[in-house]
Amino acid sequence: MRSAVWVVLRAAQQEQGCQGDMSIDEDTRWLEWVTKQFESIAGDDKEIDLDEFKTALKVKESFFAERFFALFDSDGSSSISLDELLKALDLLIHGSETDKLRFLFQVYDVDGSGSIDPDELRTVLKSCLRESAISLPEEKLDDLTLALFESADQDNSGSITFEELKAELENFPEVMENLTISAANWLKPPDLEQKKRKTPRYLTRAYWHNNSRKLLFLCMYSLLNVLLFIIAMLKNAHGGPLFMVARGCGQCLNLNCTFVMVLMLRRCLTWLRATWLVRVFPLDQNILLHQIVGYAILIFSIVHTGAHVMNFARMSQNDGMYQLWEYLFTIRPGIGWVNGTASITGVVLQVLICLMVVCSSTFVRRSGHFEVFYWSHLSYIWVWALLIVHCANFWKWFVVPGLMFLIEKLVGIAVSRMGGLYIVEVNLLPSKVTHLVIKRPPFFHFKPGDYVYINIPVIAKYEWHPFTISSAPEQQDTLWLHVRSMGQWTNRLYEYFRQPESQAISNKRLTASLRNRRHETKLSENHRYCNIKCYVDGPFGTPTRQIFASEHAVLIGAGIGITPFASILQSIIYRMRKQNCPNCNYSWCETIKDNEMKLRKVDFIWINRDQKSFEWFVSLLTKLEMDQADEEPEGRFLEMHMYMTSALSKNDMKAIGLQMALDLLAKKEKRDSITGLRTRTQPGRPDWAKVFQKVSEEKKGKVHVFYCGSPALAKHIKAQCEHFGFNFYKENF
Repeated sequence: MRSAVWVVLRAAQQEQGCQGDMSIDEDTRWLEWVTKQFESIAGDDKEIDLDEFKTALKVKESFFAERFFALFDSDGSSSISLDELLKALDLLIHGSETDKLRFLFQVYDVDGSGSIDPDELRTVLKSCLRESAISLPEEKLDDLTLALFESADQDNSGSITFEELKAELENFPEVMENLTISAANWLKPPDLEQKKRKTPRYLTRAYWHNNSRKLLFLCMYSLLNVLLFIIAMLKNAHGGPLFMVARGCGQCLNLNCTFVMVLMLRRCLTWLRATWLVRVFPLDQNILLHQIVGYAILIFSIVHTGAHVMNFARMSQNDGMYQLWEYLFTIRPGIGWVNGTASITGVVLQVLICLMVVCSSTFVRRSGHFEVFYWSHLSYIWVWALLIVHCANFWKWFVVPGLMFLIEKLVGIAVSRMGGLYIVEVNLLPSKVTHLVIKRPPFFHFKPGDYVYINIPVIAKYEWHPFTISSAPEQQDTLWLHVRSMGQWTNRLYEYFRQPESQAISNKRLTASLRNRRHETKLSENHRYCNIKCYVDGPFGTPTRQIFASEHAVLIGAGIGITPFASILQSIIYRMRKQNCPNCNYSWCETIKDNEMKLRKVDFIWINRDQKSFEWFVSLLTKLEMDQADEEPEGRFLEMHMYMTSALSKNDMKAIGLQMALDLLAKKEKRDSITGLRTRTQPGRPDWAKVFQKVSEEKKGKVHVFYCGSPALAKHIKAQCEHFGFNFYKENF
């Protein structure tokens, strides 16, 4: 049967011409792949029923699965055979635009009358909304239906024919480029082009050019370690190879165990960012360098310990004075400059270093166990103390960085305790985001994009957590923090303000009840005024401090990663004064120019998974749009781009009608139906190659891309930036 189907497919493709043109090898591979997938889905009867089809298609709304199933089941047997599946998929994957449009029309024509009436179109659009996880009122659904129906029904006959639908779709050329069922990708064979080995990006010229400061610094760092290792080995050649290796690693540990501390001197790094040194050293990548040095400490310590253990084993066998366990766990051999404690402190140090590295892994920090990372990392105090006892020369390396570290800590304690800071207002936002409004002390000065460490004793007395300031420096009275619930502390914070006041009081003792009554002055479901004590340490600088020194800045926020850019965008509002002509109603925006402000263009890109997340900063974005409402699109200083990843793309058959309706209604109402903004929310994920190509063609000056969000997306965006020669900065703290 498969060979017969293959002949049919080849004949159909020859009739379709270049649009369906495929080589015989590609056809064979596609046929084998579809057959394999079919066999994995179909039951023992070698037929796919409706339930199996729904599972395989992975659709959220059963309407589309049922409609696709009915059209695939050409013989009406309530099951799909391999023959029927191949014929239908050949049309969808290799067919012409007309063939695909005919299939789409049949999906929309629920009663099979040969035309689409308003009720059928409304049913389809309602299913499209559910499939794209978009929630709109019934009235808005009616508006969408009427907008699309009135546009498509050109002869005002009260129904849409195939020719009218085809003519309407021609107004959306981007949809016609790749009209298919994206959810059926399980039936597409893997692309051979992707399997071909490509040059690793670490070996490309663009990568070395865009990461020159980091790579030069790492080369210098590596050479310094090699130099110290060799010198230490040569000085201790009398002790044999194992002793030489142990001493070489020990000297490298002297350097790295102090340098790892220097990389976390946040106040010093914040100050250095304002100097010319930021153009020489990779100050914006201090977290990455801190991690690299941490792994270097782990490797050097393991080799150092291993070399000593093997040397002790050799000594115990040769002279027989002490057993191996005595060398390792007692002070009898007298090794070390403080009462022979070098071996014991070395074992403890090795355990602590391994514990710190394991507990600081991405898996621990990103899986809601930040407290494990936080408390285990505090053992650095014991590590330094033991290192001073363990090694006679470590204090010489430690004294200057240690003094700087101590001063920075004392300054941090003084700053955090100076003045009375209180959380005066709390808003609970969608997706478990807590918006804290803190009374701003008069001495607190920061730059857009800076972050602080906050301690809230009623949540956890001794825990400090970093969050980006989401308000603008020009906002004198308050500080804003937006906290996404992703771990134990952040969840406790959200739950503390979510529970009703009466419940919070009933769960506490009388003294706590009186304190809460005194602090809580007004309470509503998602908003309350309060007077809760907190401590703030900072501010600390980030790469985003360079935004106003850029010419063309591209700000990319993924989810709650918008927070540093919220501060920047608000600062832009304050810096763009709106002017009005006294003789007429004309108004315009005048950008305040200062020594720091070199911006000529800003592209702001916000990517969210769901619709409700846009509510976090919709009022801010609305104000930004209003300030630029009178300017032409091509002349705007700030351009916004919104993406909703849960929504299906425009070229998906399950979303094409909805996206057309949303476009038409947005043009009519001059407002996006999803967010309420003038900017149209785009479905799916950005095509970064097209986005950056457009940015490159604008020629507004040197492009700097600033990103805050998931590390996985950062890697992809960074690779694209390297391709276009853009500078890339990632928010890290």
